[in-house]
Amino acid sequence: MPYSAPVSDISFCLDHVVGFDRVQQTEMFAEASSDLVDAMLTEAGRICEEVLAPLNRAGDLHPAVLENGVVRTSPGYGGGYHALAEAGFVGISADPEYGGLGLPHTVTTAVNEMIGGACLSLELNPLMTQGQIEALEHHASDEIKALYLPKLTSGEWCGTMNLTEPQAGSDVGALTSKAEPKGDGTYAISGQKIYISWGDNDFTDNIVHLVLARLPDAPKGTKGISLFLVPKKIPDADGNSGVANDLKVVSLEHKMGLHGSPTCVMQYDGATGWLIGEENKGMAAMFTMMNNARLGVAVQGVSVADAAYQHALSYALDRKQGRTNGDTGMIIDHADVRRMLMEMKAETFAARAMALDLAVALDLAKTGDKSAEARAAFLTPIAKSYGTETGMKVANMGIQVHGGMGFIEETGAAQYVRDVRVTAIYEGTNGIQAMDLAGRKLMDGGVAAFALLDEIATVNGEFASVIQPMVEALRKTTEDVLALDMADRFGGAVPFLMAYARVLGAYYHAKAASGGDETRKALAHFHITRLLPETHAMMMQARCGSAGLYDLSPEDLAA
Repeated sequence: MPYSAPVSDISFCLDHVVGFDRVQQTEMFAEASSDLVDAMLTEAGRICEEVLAPLNRAGDLHPAVLENGVVRTSPGYGGGYHALAEAGFVGISADPEYGGLGLPHTVTTAVNEMIGGACLSLELNPLMTQGQIEALEHHASDEIKALYLPKLTSGEWCGTMNLTEPQAGSDVGALTSKAEPKGDGTYAISGQKIYISWGDNDFTDNIVHLVLARLPDAPKGTKGISLFLVPKKIPDADGNSGVANDLKVVSLEHKMGLHGSPTCVMQYDGATGWLIGEENKGMAAMFTMMNNARLGVAVQGVSVADAAYQHALSYALDRKQGRTNGDTGMIIDHADVRRMLMEMKAETFAARAMALDLAVALDLAKTGDKSAEARAAFLTPIAKSYGTETGMKVANMGIQVHGGMGFIEETGAAQYVRDVRVTAIYEGTNGIQAMDLAGRKLMDGGVAAFALLDEIATVNGEFASVIQPMVEALRKTTEDVLALDMADRFGGAVPFLMAYARVLGAYYHAKAASGGDETRKALAHFHITRLLPETHAMMMQARCGSAGLYDLSPEDLAA
């Protein structure tokens, strides 16, 4: 089935659910007129449908390969990438001083959703570059900015992030890569990094790596990590790609999905690098990129959810099987198939609205709005987890709608499941996101959490009488969680996070339905009557903390 870019659904969310007009009314983003944003979304949608979507299956069947030290990308990926770069979609939110469009990150988020829905493997490439651009804008020297940002913004070069090592996954502080000063302002970077998305390609002139490493005598743990810019090719005096640096791709990972995205093992053997930010403050600089990426990964979940839903809906409208509630005989008239499709659509809408809501908060935070900054920080782990869980759930339901044909690779339904599964793992596992919410994000005593609940409690209309009591129950649960020690908070952190996701989803659906559109009212009714009640069980689990989790010893578990 051809992919259809959800331009109208995204526009509706911007205009009627997440309050994007507040961003447009700021001085910083005054040029982001509705006409300009509509034009950007329409053109992005066209490229996604006509150029990128046909590449999705090709990348799955013909993965990137490493040949004689050179990464050969999937058929058509180079052309797809250049179509995005030439249209300005890499540098949508980048600084105009270096060739960017300077538009709100909300617009980048909306465009990235469509790119990911069309071809998630390829979307990872510009996503990494966009994160690197933001990190360099905040932390690099003027000289580095002048040399690298124009090339990255135009898409002539692309960027990566190098955190993980074989012995240092989620525990980044355990990394051992070294950076030795060379006495000329540069550093010799040595070490091995794994899971490097788009660590190399054959369609851009240079790849710029941001690498975490330790200086000599650096403190142990995360306090002793610095960030370095290490290009594949060292630019010459004119800023063009020059001689090859001392780094290489050792191998490509053989993955469950995202076959079109080369995930590299990178080896650095005294490669020349430049310090970004201050010594031993690399995590602060890298978190600029990682927070950007966490929203980006949330959107990847939405991307796959929407594409998998479209795929399943098309099949349900075409497949005849058994006696149905309607005259058509199509499986879409079976009650359980209709239930699945309704749930897929309702979850996808809520996850999209949450991601765009977070993007709006991030844009407002850039203008100096402190309340928006706190709101964005609180929403980030929820959006990342819920967006990716929604992607996995909807893709899995898509297979179920297809029945036996969903298990057959030729239908394409299984690819969505395989591609989206990693989104719950990278950029901080969903368990870590939940721990962040229940731990660090409540260090303010619940101020940000209660402010969000106060906002949701203002909901009006026909669904207010159902949502408001749930808000108060979640407020009480948050108070109970605040009274727990950290171990107990972590034991119930995942259901605690998902309770917030459920209540937020109901809030977005209620706002969407407030305009009187019967279709949106029906979808809101489904979510609020069938999905929102799950919040009660989630809150009960959150209050349980870690009780019972350690009642079985490792030996008992193995018995």
